[in-house]
Amino acid sequence: MAKPTILSVDDDPQVLAAVSRDLRRQYGEGYRVVRAESGEAALEALRDLHSRGDPVALFLVDQRMPRMNGVEFLTEAAALYPDAKRVMLTAYADTDAAISAINQSRIHYYLLKPWDPPETQLYPVLDDLLDDWRADYRPPFTGLRIVGTRWSAEGYTLRDFLARHGVPYRWLDLEGGGEAGSEAADLAGGAAPSDLPLVVLEDGTRLSRPSTGEVAQRAGLRTQAENSFYDLVIVGAGPAGLAAAVYGASEGLKVALLDRDAPGGQAGTSSRIENYLGFPVGLSGADLTRRGVAQARKFGAEIIAPQGVERLDLRDDYKVLTLTAGKPVSCHALVVATGVSYRKLDLPGAEALTGAGVYYGSSNSEAASYAGETVHIVGAGNSAGQAAMYLSRYAASVTLLVRGSSLEAKMSQYLVEQLRSAENIHVMLGGEVAEVHGDTHLEALTLTCNGNRLHAPSSGLFIFIGASPRTDWLGGVVARDRYGFLYTGLDFSRTADGAPAWSLKRPPFLLETSVPGVFAAGDVRAGSVKRVASAVGEGSIAVQFIHQYLAEVGA
Repeated sequence: MAKPTILSVDDDPQVLAAVSRDLRRQYGEGYRVVRAESGEAALEALRDLHSRGDPVALFLVDQRMPRMNGVEFLTEAAALYPDAKRVMLTAYADTDAAISAINQSRIHYYLLKPWDPPETQLYPVLDDLLDDWRADYRPPFTGLRIVGTRWSAEGYTLRDFLARHGVPYRWLDLEGGGEAGSEAADLAGGAAPSDLPLVVLEDGTRLSRPSTGEVAQRAGLRTQAENSFYDLVIVGAGPAGLAAAVYGASEGLKVALLDRDAPGGQAGTSSRIENYLGFPVGLSGADLTRRGVAQARKFGAEIIAPQGVERLDLRDDYKVLTLTAGKPVSCHALVVATGVSYRKLDLPGAEALTGAGVYYGSSNSEAASYAGETVHIVGAGNSAGQAAMYLSRYAASVTLLVRGSSLEAKMSQYLVEQLRSAENIHVMLGGEVAEVHGDTHLEALTLTCNGNRLHAPSSGLFIFIGASPRTDWLGGVVARDRYGFLYTGLDFSRTADGAPAWSLKRPPFLLETSVPGVFAAGDVRAGSVKRVASAVGEGSIAVQFIHQYLAEVGA
């Protein structure tokens, strides 16, 4: 397999030699660095690489070039290598053109000349972009394969689980055609429908209808804690939990981060977050999660998933967590960052079709399978809008059902504008689902809109309604509001919720719950803002108060 290529293009020979030198010095071991003195020469080289099937990871291209400028080249190059990262190298006077290229041509980044020193002005940007490319790159596959049928709920659960954990796999549909269908039939070897889905490991081991826990162990995921005691345990690995893990571990605390599903939480399934500070072209929830997980691990945090928590017990200053599987874990300080779950659609037949056309939240792993089909989305917030934009890249028609009278009430303006400009997205204000129809999978919906009922064919229904906190395991221990969200600071004085009263003379810290040393961050906290950036902020802030608490108890 050829090394992935980094292609640099500049009509100034001295600049081209300098940037190629810097690229080879940093990336020459893992990448092939190719240079060209014009857009035309670069396209010729690119076509040659494409004809041989060689991968291209990144373009670093000057904007001001005769005959074909940087934007024009990158537009043509993207047709050959749409997944390659596109970076424009420009002078300060051309920054307006670069920003316009980001908005119109989906350039991933622009860099100013000169880029010296490259250690601070060039490499950090390219490192991030190449990390993103490697995370999405799928070389010829020899790893884990899943054999089943498209509408199997068990198969969907496995695919979604592996995708959210970033474990490479290949999905082979027994009912599909072509080489993939033939390979699926060969691997299944006449297996009965009751034996599916079938997971085939790289060494040839076959697992019939395995649980996600069994697949996690076989895939090398850490599902058990290495130690029985930690300075800080964080429950929930969404943005708030990951931020707390990064800051806690980087400041010397012994940290364990638990999640019952996979790192990322609801944000991790988002197809595109465009208003997160520092990412002008946006990033996916999977990208944000991958970066956060890598950062937390770099500082020594132990990430354990899938692993749920059944109960919290208080023993003097220690917090003891009973886990779904494995031995209990105890700690001095605890951060609850379990986020929220989407509410179930309370309609006949919806439960039976969950995972077979009915999905809660965004299911990026399934989007490509809806190519040319009709799908519906229920919800009015940013998550629903982001899912609609992502699905519109594949589906022939996407209908967003909004119970209210406007999109602007709950959705960011940039998303509202994107939705209205997409030709295959239709917004139904006052729209709701009344019935779901289908035997083995979703086939149609009965919708109501301002008192009218209509029948609508549909292959997929993605639901983003309401949010319920995951706090049942804290009932009677930590004060919650009537919906289950955790009170923090002085707010918990509003209700006892069957939990013990505050036991210290000092007032609780800002993000501290009714139990000293137990903190809450992110969407699970009563009164939270419900935004990724605020969750990250709360997770990091909580660590500052944890240090004060640990000093207080002499830990």
